Amino acid sequence: METVVSGIRSTGNLHLGNYYGAIQNFVKMQHEYNCYFFIADLHSLTTHPTPANLHGNVKHVLVEYLAAGIDPEKATIYIQSDVPEIAELYLYMNMNAYMGELERSTSFKDKVRANPDNVNAGLLTYPVLMAADILIHKATKVPVGKDQEQHLEMARTFGNRFNRLYNNEYFPEPYAFTFGESLVKIPGLDGKGKMGKSEGEGNAVYLSDTPEAIRKKVMRAVTDSGPTTENQEKPVEIQNLFDLMKVVSTPDTLAHFDNLYNTMQIRYGDLKKQLAEDMIIATAPIREKINDIAADAPYLRQVARHGAIKARESAARTIKEVREIIGFRSF
Repeated sequence: METVVSGIRSTGNLHLGNYYGAIQNFVKMQHEYNCYFFIADLHSLTTHPTPANLHGNVKHVLVEYLAAGIDPEKATIYIQSDVPEIAELYLYMNMNAYMGELERSTSFKDKVRANPDNVNAGLLTYPVLMAADILIHKATKVPVGKDQEQHLEMARTFGNRFNRLYNNEYFPEPYAFTFGESLVKIPGLDGKGKMGKSEGEGNAVYLSDTPEAIRKKVMRAVTDSGPTTENQEKPVEIQNLFDLMKVVSTPDTLAHFDNLYNTMQIRYGDLKKQLAEDMIIATAPIREKINDIAADAPYLRQVARHGAIKARESAARTIKEVREIIGFRSF
């Protein structure tokens, strides 16, 4: 089976964007591919989390991966820092990454603009660590969004550069991968871009949110004063609500509110109430599992250890071969 690698940064709870945009497909992939799904706690160090926050955030993601349907018997779920071979490969790849190409990375330039007081080396070499995450398992398929495609291209560059430098076609080329249907882009509640943790607390609906929290967030979603002509094009903030409804509501519900909008009879309060209830129903099974799994410390410990052993088997094999290719020899 071909190898798939993907990770999610441990920066807090997972939201509907993570679930419908990625994890739902992970659950399907695990039956047909050799899947490695990791929690990227090393990547999260660029923002300097406290030790308590770091551990708590890793636990949140691990619990929610499991609650969403990723099976540790079918896929390898592991915590990035439990596999030290990744850090070793990161070191080797850094030796072949050039300042100019790292400084041209779009995400690095964005981070510098957003956080001018925290321009650390980890941000600069973020694409190198991402490459190590992928290359350590010699993955060929990587489920990524548009915003990560440049990083994936850089992973190919670093792998190919290693192959040329040592005259050994060792690393295969990884490519972006969309399993089955195309990835779903989940908009946020702030009327702007996609749903995300960094856009503010009210922008994202989390898988662990209580029904009350979901209702409160959805009722605060940005709207306008309503349509002024029949069948007019919906502004972005209104289209976002309909796009969310497309994901969590029935086709009949969506058609009903679409018709009300097109005939200028829409009441946004009714739309939001319906959307909130449909989100609550859609997330209820996951929310119940989150609560059960989070309380089962022995099971979480077992999953993390089992995943680390499986991931390290693959990673150790790669590091052994890479060291031999580079020329490290024991005396």
